[in-house]
Amino acid sequence: MNSHLDTLAGDFLGEIIEPDAPAYESARRTVLTSGSPAYVLRPANVADVQAAVRFATQAALPLSVRGGGHSFAGFGTNEGGVVIELGGLAEVRLLDRERNIVRIGGGATWGQVAAHLAPLGLAISSGDTKSVGVGGLTLSGGIGWKVRRYGLALDSVIAAEVVVADGGLVRASADENPDLFWAIRGGGGNFGIVVAFDFVAHRTTDVFSGAISFPAVEAPRVLRGWAEYLRDAPDELTSAAELANPFAGGPDAPVVIRVVFDGDDPERAATALAPIRALGTVIADDVALTPYPEVLADGATAPLGIRLVTRSAFVDPESVQEVLDTLVETASSAGGPFVGVRSLGGAVARVPADATAYAHRAAELLVITTLAGPPPVVEAARGALDATWARLGPLVVGAYGNFLSTATDEDVAAIYPPAALRRLATIKRRYDPDDVFAGNHNIRPDPA
Repeated sequence: MNSHLDTLAGDFLGEIIEPDAPAYESARRTVLTSGSPAYVLRPANVADVQAAVRFATQAALPLSVRGGGHSFAGFGTNEGGVVIELGGLAEVRLLDRERNIVRIGGGATWGQVAAHLAPLGLAISSGDTKSVGVGGLTLSGGIGWKVRRYGLALDSVIAAEVVVADGGLVRASADENPDLFWAIRGGGGNFGIVVAFDFVAHRTTDVFSGAISFPAVEAPRVLRGWAEYLRDAPDELTSAAELANPFAGGPDAPVVIRVVFDGDDPERAATALAPIRALGTVIADDVALTPYPEVLADGATAPLGIRLVTRSAFVDPESVQEVLDTLVETASSAGGPFVGVRSLGGAVARVPADATAYAHRAAELLVITTLAGPPPVVEAARGALDATWARLGPLVVGAYGNFLSTATDEDVAAIYPPAALRRLATIKRRYDPDDVFAGNHNIRPDPA
């Protein structure tokens, strides 16, 4: 292995961090998890990424790729392997002002992107946290505060530069390697390391953003009315509901409806938000005109020793009310999980289900539950959580990879419908036959 490291060090312009280095303690951690990799490599350029991949494969070490490091499943670190940390590839550059084409390095965060594009009057539909990596979020979807108007983050991608398993650099677009282009839009990091994305940005203004809160006892009425309204609400309105926030009273926490109206016209925003404000007794309302970059939240690093259990599923229109009733019951129980529900539809649903590897286009809602705390606290709550999901099981479909803290075969089967999974496995065989990029919700190469 030392000979492989010597070869890497001779060509590598970035930083090589080993366990005895001062920077190792922070380098081995991600935002949500911690590992003990043998090497953390911080490439300075694309050639470094290529060299790092070759090093990992030649040394036969497990490989993890880290963008922002927000993976609930801990994909950005490992035990005894190689971590390629992409923070040095974070350039955001406008390529074409007429068509608003923007090139973004695979190590950029969405906060960096939003801050860079705002002075140009541009934005990209992304997630909702500044420190989340562009790569991880985009490759598995990208559900955020412009999703109903502009779709998923991956829906704005028109091309990507990908370092594949043999260390080669491949361009993927509708015209070049279209199979790979289809696969990376929803297939996660299974096919290589995206070192640059080309996105089509959209013109943006300030937006109306904030939270409207209601008493916990009004949860059944508020959630039902919220979901019914969002079904036909203007695409400019994206919204999410939160229940049982453990930091705000658990079962007694207010029902919080977070909203973003994508526009700066106060009359149109007021009209769009009026039906939400009429759902119940408003106890707090801080919706205000906000620059889009400020809508994105600051991400916090989980303290050492805190465990997170996150699970998600999609809800089709016919099951919405039964699912919401189940979630209200769950939220009213002591020791239950934090419950989040995100509105979908709009632009997401207008893309054909087979156009990208992300296939859950018909879903109306995304349900997320999260337990957080020291392991004994989390374990004590697991029984109730499992019982909730046993009830939800017949009512929900699939799962969203970006909101899963596990990476089982069952998770992979939930993320990808059977036809999509078969197609992805075939593409995986072409670009990563030895499953070098297994540190994901792993799609194994088709052996045929």
